This record gives sequence, C-alpha cells and structure tokens, in this order.
Amino acid sequence: MRWPWSSSSNERDEDSPPLSRDALIATDWSHYRDPRNIVPVLVLTGSAFALSTFYRSYLKRIPQAINIGSRFWRRRSLFGRVTSVGDADNFRLFHTPGGRLAGWELLPWRRVPKTAKDLKNKTVHIRIAGVDAPELAHFGNPAQPFSKEAMDFLTSYILYRRVRAYVYKRDQYDRAVATVYVRKWLLRRDVGLQMLKRGLATVYEAKSGAEYGKLEEKYRKTEKWAKLRRKGMWAGDRKKYESPREYKARTGEAKQST
Repeated sequence: MRWPWSSSSNERDEDSPPLSRDALIATDWSHYRDPRNIVPVLVLTGSAFALSTFYRSYLKRIPQAINIGSRFWRRRSLFGRVTSVGDADNFRLFHTPGGRLAGWELLPWRRVPKTAKDLKNKTVHIRIAGVDAPELAHFGNPAQPFSKEAMDFLTSYILYRRVRAYVYKRDQYDRAVATVYVRKWLLRRDVGLQMLKRGLATVYEAKSGAEYGKLEEKYRKTEKWAKLRRKGMWAGDRKKYESPREYKARTGEAKQST
C-alpha cells in the first residue's frame, strides 16, 4: 500500500518481495569511475600535498641548529634577523622563512621577539665559516689585540639586520657553520670576507673539518692583501703576532696544566 503523499516510483510496496542479501550490499561503482569526479579529487589531493611540501621546505621556521635536517645542510640557506652577537665570529639568528613576502614583521603574529626570555630556544646559533676572529677575554684569559675592534665591527655590521646564512654543518657546540651575507646599499656582502679585508680575522686553520664554502682561495687572497697593507691586527709587530688558533692552543694548554 502506498501512502497518498508518497510520489516516488522507487518506493517499494509493502507487498513487494524482500530484496536479497546480495542486492542489499551491492554498490554501484560507476559514479566513482566518472572522470568528472576523479579529476577534482586528484587535483585537490595533489594541491594539498604540494602545499604541504612547499611549507615544510620553504616556510616552516627552524628554531635552533639542532632542528636543521640532514637534507638541509649544503643545499639551503637560512634567512632571518640577527638578534645578538656573542663573539667576533658568531651570532644568533631568528629564522624568518620567506621574509616579508611571508608576512614576517608585517603581520602582528609574525614578529621577531625582542626580549631574551622570548628568544630563548628560538634562535639558530651561527658560526661564520672560514674565518677566525681574535678572542675576547674569557675564562680568566686576557683578550687578544683587536678582539674588541673585531667584536665592535661585527656588531655594527649585522646586529638587528636581516642576513642570509648558507649552512654547511653543525659543529661540536651545536652551531650552524655558515657563509653569511648581508645587504649593504643594495649590494650583497660576505661578512667573513669583510672581516678579513679589514684585518679583523684570519682564515680559519684546523687540522680537519674546516669549512670555507668553496671560498678558501678567495679568503686567503684577501688575508694576504690585508697583511700587505697592514690592516687591523697586521699593523703590529709581526714577531709578537699570535693567531687566534695559536692563542686558543696556548691558553687551552695552560688551563690543562693548572
């Protein structure tokens, strides 16, 4: 019996024989094979995957050097703002992937923190690759000549500025060893090279593991140029000169003997 308000021809009468079990569980898959349904699903899935990959590769913020993945080293760079300078050859960088194009320092929720408390565990410790600056006084050891000048120069050159760091590896102090560039008058400047040119750093010397980012020859030529013109640390008596590496070796040995 059909109710008066029922108008669908698909509705079954009470007197109709019941459907078989196979008929009840059978599914019509024809609409799943329809290109009009398949294509939008594939496009949406592919777009979501591409956006996720792009975000992880280019827009995800890296808080510390220990968070840099193995595939990132030697292939990518970090762009951000320098929040502090700890020594004449290392500093702290707050990573701002995408820069202003991604809304950093323009949108209220994309601001670089100002206080040490807010910056804690949120900055990448950068060690400038290929150079070694005079050592400041620490651990009871006196400062090297021109250490303050080197520190003052680096501070004035990059502090609170946006820089790009091409990272090579993580050192034993959990710092990202990197060649660092900063924009000056629309020109991109190699920070390590500028320190060598002013006689405020030497080419880094090590028995093994030194990183130069394919710039070793250029760095050594620049150091030689600074020596000939007696720039910075090269202006003093050469006989009394002690390189940063020699200083660290001597003070390290003295500390071990006490």
